[in-house]
Amino acid sequence: MYSDVQLHIDGQWRDAVAGKTLPVINPATEEVIGHIAHAEQADLDLALAAAERGFQTWKATSPFERSKVLRRAAELLRERADHIAQVMTLEQGKPLAQSRGETLGAADTIEWFAEEARRTYGQVIPSRQSDVQQFAIKTPVGPVAAFTPWNFPINQVVRKLSAALAAGCSFIVKGPEDTPAAPAELVRAFADAGVPAGVLNLVYGVPAEISEYLIPHPAIRKISFTGSTAVGKHLAALAGQYMKRATMELGGHAPAIVFADADLDAAARELAGAKFRNAGQVCISPTRFLVHESVYETFIDKFVAAAREIRVGNGLEEGVTMGPMAHQRGLESLERFVNDAVEKGAKVRLGGKRRDGRGFFFEPTVLSDVPMEARVMHEEPFGPLALVMPFSTYEEAVKEANRLPYGLAAYAYSRANATVTALGRDIESGMLTINHIGLALPETPFGGIKESGYGTEGGSEAIEAYLDTRFVTQAAR
Repeated sequence: MYSDVQLHIDGQWRDAVAGKTLPVINPATEEVIGHIAHAEQADLDLALAAAERGFQTWKATSPFERSKVLRRAAELLRERADHIAQVMTLEQGKPLAQSRGETLGAADTIEWFAEEARRTYGQVIPSRQSDVQQFAIKTPVGPVAAFTPWNFPINQVVRKLSAALAAGCSFIVKGPEDTPAAPAELVRAFADAGVPAGVLNLVYGVPAEISEYLIPHPAIRKISFTGSTAVGKHLAALAGQYMKRATMELGGHAPAIVFADADLDAAARELAGAKFRNAGQVCISPTRFLVHESVYETFIDKFVAAAREIRVGNGLEEGVTMGPMAHQRGLESLERFVNDAVEKGAKVRLGGKRRDGRGFFFEPTVLSDVPMEARVMHEEPFGPLALVMPFSTYEEAVKEANRLPYGLAAYAYSRANATVTALGRDIESGMLTINHIGLALPETPFGGIKESGYGTEGGSEAIEAYLDTRFVTQAAR
């Protein structure tokens, strides 16, 4: 099922110039299942030259024709969804149903941007003089360098790629070395759909080496990064030195506020599903559960009961609903977070340790009464770890929700219209979902504020990051 993964440069699948490779490990078995081509400067130079040529071709292709190519890529992705899901689960670990859902969701995203390609409208601006016409026109910004993580190996690429191609840009993506085959299959779908040679290029290698070579390069006019806040700050600063436009989708530490009048059954069931999806390795995963003191123990009981229903195992096995962590380092980090919190007074309500045997498996874990001095109250755990704390007043809940420098996603449950309205005003987050889980649809904005980044990768605004607005004024002389 799993083949070695090559680079895709100038319309060709190829090994690295120097022939170097990196191993790919199945996190459920800890076995090496394949290798990926390891790009170095010579490969990057080829990709950059290809992207410059490809941009000249693609920007001259009409939005109508670009839209048709994107639609065909979406069709191919759907046709290949079962195979791609198997590959993704082997290298990333998530259950097969989640891998297939990610693949089909990516097809929806491509189709959304296929429509946006045909609607990159400019403006006619009324002039002060009768013989003068004024226009604001939209043009593609140029070749794009994108950097994407391993937790959603297709979904994180497809948002950037679809928007860039819809706008008329060429594209170089540094894919995730831990999960390379799934994004390679996404690129294959676009290539097979008719994207011209040079327009779309895929490389793998040492992340710092690739980013620090691509971002300053004069061919690149725009960057897009998804990953940690620390790395994002570094790349944003590098982009700023060269006046490169940037979109940053960075870390989070999402609060989930459960008020006394909430539907506790729905809140517990839906929030548990969101928390433990992809083993909690989700940037928008709810992590700090702030529960009104009057329903605190009741909610914990219901949430723990929902978490107990999760079956942990190899994502290829029937009935498994949570796979392994993607890496040994993530497993060890989670252990440190739990041990630190417990030492400082947190109570383990469920889980709290890794599973015996092979694979990077960690139990769904619920900690209550987590003290503020615990490290995990300040740092994103990025794993299947829920932190539950009580609150007494609306103001107290909002203060804690907004305490951290992150502002990516937030969740809330309440039946009171006044509370729901106030939350939309008071919660400092790029995305807020109330009384249901409603984030990350192609047609809705996706992005954060504060140290969770800037820019959006969804909805009608997303394509704007890949377009320049140019003013043209002309007189009839």
